[in-house]
Amino acid sequence: MQKMAIWQAKQWLWRTFSSMPSNPLRVCVVGSGPAGFYTAEKMLKVQQQAQVDIIDRLPTPFGLVRSGVAPDHPETKIVINQFSRVAQHERCSFFGTVTLGSSISLSELRKLYHVVVLAYGAESDRSLGIPGENLKGIHSAREFVWWYNGHPDGRNLDPDLKSTDTAVILGQGNVALDVARILLRPTTELATTDIASHALSALEESSIRKVYLVGRRGPAQAACTAKELREILGLRNLDISIQEPDLILTPDVEEGLKSNRIQRRVYELLSKAATSRPKSDAGLSKRQLHFVFFRKPDSFTESKDRSGHASGVYFEKTVLKGVGPGKHIAIGTGEFEDINCGMVLKSIGYKSVPVDGLPFDHKKGIVPNDRGRVLSDTSGESTLLEEGLYVCGWLKRGPTGIVATNLHCAEETVSSISEDLEKGVLSSSSPKPGRDGLLQLLHDRNVRVVSFSDWEKIDSEERKLGSSRNKPREKLATWDELQEYTL
Repeated sequence: MQKMAIWQAKQWLWRTFSSMPSNPLRVCVVGSGPAGFYTAEKMLKVQQQAQVDIIDRLPTPFGLVRSGVAPDHPETKIVINQFSRVAQHERCSFFGTVTLGSSISLSELRKLYHVVVLAYGAESDRSLGIPGENLKGIHSAREFVWWYNGHPDGRNLDPDLKSTDTAVILGQGNVALDVARILLRPTTELATTDIASHALSALEESSIRKVYLVGRRGPAQAACTAKELREILGLRNLDISIQEPDLILTPDVEEGLKSNRIQRRVYELLSKAATSRPKSDAGLSKRQLHFVFFRKPDSFTESKDRSGHASGVYFEKTVLKGVGPGKHIAIGTGEFEDINCGMVLKSIGYKSVPVDGLPFDHKKGIVPNDRGRVLSDTSGESTLLEEGLYVCGWLKRGPTGIVATNLHCAEETVSSISEDLEKGVLSSSSPKPGRDGLLQLLHDRNVRVVSFSDWEKIDSEERKLGSSRNKPREKLATWDELQEYTL
């Protein structure tokens, strides 16, 4: 009986391997954030013979899960365990410190692989384009998030938290709430997170006690989620200030809230905070969070005492104008006011950066695509596809959504790839060098590749350092430190 079972198993293995194509589908995913890893995971599952390589410019994987998620949100980072299993899959490899555009070009990648999926996200910032934007003390929220999360490109930001007691944050989305919370949360609570040690030290000496969260539109249009809002409203020893007249709704806005559960919940939380929080005279040690609505920045003012430094923001008051069912834009009223501050964080959106050979819609900040298929020409009646080239994540849809949003985004892109293979629009019959060709090319250019096992050395060292400080990890936050543990 046992011999029969062994013989049947051998027959099954022979049939399985004899049916495997000699030329597997070679897939390269550019970017190792959630969009990239979800794409790799779905490709491995749907295309049983696909070989998937993930490349990233950083030596550390996981993208915004590592460098974007706030340190006091450890539950969101649990997805790293899932992504690690993907990277350890026998048909998957991770290659860090490989930069698209300098280490290797897009055209070279397309010659090496049957399928290239661009999922490298958005690593730049939108600009306001108003006077004074280059003054010292004005930073993008992305830079600040990278700084406190130990991103190697954020290590030298060095924001001045000592010279002012007031910060203005432009924007009211989740990232804006994140940076406000980090500025206002007691550092004793941050000390047991994976916040970068240089950021924790700076926050412990911070003089900032007052933060303004400023939005162009009203509380019914705030871009944050109820979960994030609830968390910052619940911070200890924090006075919340919301002007009750800002909460008055026009009939059309009130009607729109009835059919939008998410926005309605946010509005309800803000209304409750405005009316139920105890009013008190904030002492020197008391921290304050001011929600300011119906203001758009007109210019930044320069300090008279510190040349080249910002001392405030000059705002124009706004009103809502309906532009469609449930849609409103902010238009200026011609009335202005100042908010004095010594630090400004612009949380007005991330921006994707194109590479040579990639069609790009600069107005929308995305790659033109049809369900993930990159389009080379959208001007005529018929659209032309870039064969074998796909997008996922922020490059595909813009910088919106949460980590889980990328799961559905990846499923759609992988579905498009599968459809193209089935219809013959995408050919996988001709052999491609894939991984071997990539590694040979990088070797010839003296590009040192960081493997996933190299990352595990970094991970082990960070956990060890963190353990000695009662933290989940102490991030290696400079390029030199990261490279030291992968040599």
